[in-house]
Amino acid sequence: MRQPSVLGIVSYKVFPAQMGGQKCVAEFYSHLSKLTKVTLAVAKENVMIDNSTIDTFPFLYHHRIGAANLRYIYRLQKLIKDRGIDIICIEHSYLGWMGIMLRWLTKKPFIIRSHNIEAKRFRDIQKPWWRIYQWYEKKVHRKADHSFFITEEDKDWALAHWQLDQKKCAVITYGTDITISLSEIEKAACRKQLVTENALDTATRIFLFNGTLDYLPNTDALRIIITEILPLLQSIQFNYKIFICGTRLSDQWKQVLRSHPTIVYKGFVDDISLYTKGADCFINPVTLGSGIKIKLVDALACNQSCISTRSGAKGIPEEVTGGKLLLVDDYDWHSFAKTMARVDDMFPKDISPAFYQMFHWDTIVQKALLSLQTV
Repeated sequence: MRQPSVLGIVSYKVFPAQMGGQKCVAEFYSHLSKLTKVTLAVAKENVMIDNSTIDTFPFLYHHRIGAANLRYIYRLQKLIKDRGIDIICIEHSYLGWMGIMLRWLTKKPFIIRSHNIEAKRFRDIQKPWWRIYQWYEKKVHRKADHSFFITEEDKDWALAHWQLDQKKCAVITYGTDITISLSEIEKAACRKQLVTENALDTATRIFLFNGTLDYLPNTDALRIIITEILPLLQSIQFNYKIFICGTRLSDQWKQVLRSHPTIVYKGFVDDISLYTKGADCFINPVTLGSGIKIKLVDALACNQSCISTRSGAKGIPEEVTGGKLLLVDDYDWHSFAKTMARVDDMFPKDISPAFYQMFHWDTIVQKALLSLQTV
């Protein structure tokens, strides 16, 4: 059977892929292109690299001024015809209206690949118009020929609140290229480098939190670390440092983090894998937002021990991690801190192979292709 050729429409910057959401897009299409023909139409601010294996056309406006893309409807229509496109894939719901128009013009079906429930995110960051977007988001998903959600929780919520057809929905999650657990030797080498470069005592327990730090769920997690977890850890009294890595942190927050001697603020780092592999434990005290926490998937893929709130671990079944992910009830910061203090004796050596079976990109894109064949 000939695999359907795909046009991906991305209305924001993903290239070069540095942050989790950008990697989610770039890696999905990169792996999908190994199995079928992929063309991308992306926002103008994308910076393409010469060795890309995907034909990419950076001419769209950012979705903040999405209506301006009306001028490119016929250019997209021509691209669909010239490239022999079978299916249109809209990243997020922002340009869902464009999928509806292109389907009408080209008779080609369109799908929406949702990274989270956007209306929930807009509600969390207190956008006054979130209810309007909620109406729009429901409308375009109901009009779509198929919907990809990134977690079972998001899919179940959409089925219940948007009355979608279950046969037209699938979970296509975020993935990894790692296939086996990281060796203890490599982890020890990364830890030694962190200890040496930051002049730490070798007995110091190293915790890591990272992400895009102007994103409300992550900013709120910083607040929780400072106001809830640190005071509890001080009362327990053990030797530790919490490394904070990420971009887009405000100057005010930088001052707050640097005022705490047990916090090591690193900002944006070129190689986050050094910290992910070298830390003793990744912490995820996130309670806001939907979708999957990409940083948590990446940490587990590196065979890292992880402590997370239940909300922060949506989309990652605890049973596939083999005990490398410990869940704490939301807002139970006493238990969260106590679990951090006992990190040395709480986790098994290796993550379960079931994790890699579920979250490997090859498995994910093969599942996506099976769904595309039904559209």
